[in-house]
Amino acid sequence: MLPTSRRGLLAASATGLLAGKSALAQPALPANWPDRPIRIIVPYAAGGITDVISRGMAVGLQGALGQPVVVENRPGANGTVGTLVAARAPADGTTITMGITDTFAINRSTFRSLPYSDENDFMPISMVTRVPFALMVGAHRREITDYASFIREARREAGRLSHASWGVGSSSHLAFEFVARAERFEKLHVPFAAQAPGMQAVASGQVDSMMLPVGGANSLALDNRARILALAHPTRIELTPNVPTLSELGVPLATGLWLALYAPARTPAPIIARLNAAVREGMRNEQTLAVFRQQAGAAEPSTPEELAAFAARERVQWAQLVNEKNIRVE
Repeated sequence: MLPTSRRGLLAASATGLLAGKSALAQPALPANWPDRPIRIIVPYAAGGITDVISRGMAVGLQGALGQPVVVENRPGANGTVGTLVAARAPADGTTITMGITDTFAINRSTFRSLPYSDENDFMPISMVTRVPFALMVGAHRREITDYASFIREARREAGRLSHASWGVGSSSHLAFEFVARAERFEKLHVPFAAQAPGMQAVASGQVDSMMLPVGGANSLALDNRARILALAHPTRIELTPNVPTLSELGVPLATGLWLALYAPARTPAPIIARLNAAVREGMRNEQTLAVFRQQAGAAEPSTPEELAAFAARERVQWAQLVNEKNIRVE
C-alpha cells in the first residue's frame, strides 16, 4: 500500500515458497518457444488503467518474443472473473494475466469466497509499474476549488457527497475510505463495474468525486470536466506539478495501483525466466514507455521472487484496512 523498495521486501519466506514450486525437475525451454501468440488476460473492461498498461506492455512483449501478443478483456466481480480464467489456463506460458493490487492483494480479504488463490494458482513473472492515485471532483461542483473546500463541503453535506469506485472493496474504494476516516466525514459510495464508467459518471455530474489513477484523472482535468485536488504520492509529480500531495495537506496516505504479470501455477521455470527476460526487454520499447509515462508510471521490472515478496507485504497492509472498515463482498 505504501511505496517501498522492492529489493527491501525480498523475504526469505517468499523465496522459499517459490523455490518449493520450482523444486521439481523442469524441462528445458523448447528452442522454438513461443511458437504461437501470447494472450494477456485483463480482468477489467477496456479503457481503464489495467487495460491501458496491458496494451502498452503487449507492444514491448511482442517485439521481445517475436509473436503477436493480444489483450483479452474478461471483466467482472472486481477482477475475479478474468483472474479465474487465467488461473485455469494451460500452464504453458501462452496465457498470462495482468494482476493488480485488487486481484492479488485486496480481494482475498474482501471476498468471503474467492474462487482463486493469488498465491497457489499463479507464478509471479515480474512487476510492471506502479501509478499513484489522485483525488478528483467533478467540474459540476463549482464550489469545490481545492482540497480544503472539498473537506468543508463533505462535512457540511454529512453523507450526501458521493464518490465513485470500480467496486466495493476495490483499491479505489479503500483509498477514499482512508481519506474519509482521516478527515472525519461521511460520504455516499457509488460502485461501478470498472474505472471508465466511474470516471464518466463524475465527468457528467452524476457522481461528485473519485479516487483513481492520476493518468485517468488528468485526462478529465485537461478537458475541464474534473479538477484534481490532491495526489496520494510522497512527492509531487511531473504530470501534475501543481497538484499538492495528501501528505502536504496533513493526510499520511501514499498509495496507488501496482500492476504485475503472472502465469498459471506449474508453468515451467524456463518459461517463467524467458517471460521475465522478455518483460525487461519489452520495457525498453519507446512506445511501451510512453504509455507508462502518460499514466505517471515508470518501468519497474523485478525478479519473480521480488514480486512475490512485495505482494505478500501488500496483502498484510490492505487486510488491516479491510478488517478495520469491515468491508466484505458476498
